[in-house]
Amino acid sequence: MQSTRTFSDKIFLFLKGLAMGAANKVPGVSGGVVAFVTGFYEEFIYSLQKFNFKSFKLLFNARFKSFFQYINAKFLGILIFGMVVSYFSISKLLDFLIESYELNVWSTFFGMIVGSIYYIGKDFKIRSIRTIVFITLGVVAGLGISFLKPATENDNLLFVFFCGIISVSGMTLPGLSGSFILILLGNYVLLLVDSVNALYDTMADVVRLDFSFTQDPKRTRLLQVLGSFTAGSFFGLITLSHLLNYVLKYYKKIAFSIIIGFITGSLGVVWPWKEKIFKKDQLGNTILDTSGDPILDNYSRYWPELSQLSTWVGFSFIIIGILIVLGLAWYGNSKNKINYS
Repeated sequence: MQSTRTFSDKIFLFLKGLAMGAANKVPGVSGGVVAFVTGFYEEFIYSLQKFNFKSFKLLFNARFKSFFQYINAKFLGILIFGMVVSYFSISKLLDFLIESYELNVWSTFFGMIVGSIYYIGKDFKIRSIRTIVFITLGVVAGLGISFLKPATENDNLLFVFFCGIISVSGMTLPGLSGSFILILLGNYVLLLVDSVNALYDTMADVVRLDFSFTQDPKRTRLLQVLGSFTAGSFFGLITLSHLLNYVLKYYKKIAFSIIIGFITGSLGVVWPWKEKIFKKDQLGNTILDTSGDPILDNYSRYWPELSQLSTWVGFSFIIIGILIVLGLAWYGNSKNKINYS
């Protein structure tokens, strides 16, 4: 853990938070990859697992300075602040770019994943059959998730709590997209669209001192769903960080083997040449969410036509994505080189 940071280090950490927040929101892209490639993944996991009995004891005894030092609060604060700012700025821009320049954006993401695989694997030494087996298992798991059929929406609070645990996987597990997992679980729209909109509407009502929403069963149910999802996310973030810290400490080679394989398998999710498949009712009509947008069901992937100019433009953006990751990796490596041995 880096105890002191220069002002430029803090600026770059904030920018990494922006990138991580934007990546976490896009189905198929993992914020954990950003953390892994830019060199702060292990510090991130180490800091999160500091939320334990000792830290709560320090907080309960009002030893705030010791508490903040113990949990590496400066690091987490800057990073989380970047993620929050990203949600209301960069990720909104990203939504527009995906809508207007979909192929180019997905090509860039594809290139970033390829660049991540190269960077993580370039110094990784395959010395045993066991390493190959774990890499293969990671690839199979990543590809398997890419082609799963999404489930139907379920607002059971226990299931929503479980969705919260799973959703933070994109932050802690490189290659596993929490947003895409929510699509597979059938609750992406419920948890990241409907319930969030309900929260915004509720906050606006409270500012106007209008509490009539308490009589709206649909609104109150969505707020309950959001509360359960948030609780599950915090629980998952803490428990997964403890598990990953243990794995990285005692089984680092195996963990890196699976991560490399999993990120490779996730290329199926971010494949640029694909068409959206939207959910339809029994009459064949497209189902819309509460915002009036069609609900994504899955993707239909295809091979690009080499005779089309758009294909070569897509290839160009793949190269740009690779260069972005290698540039970030160069800076991250200069500050906090990861030991793969």
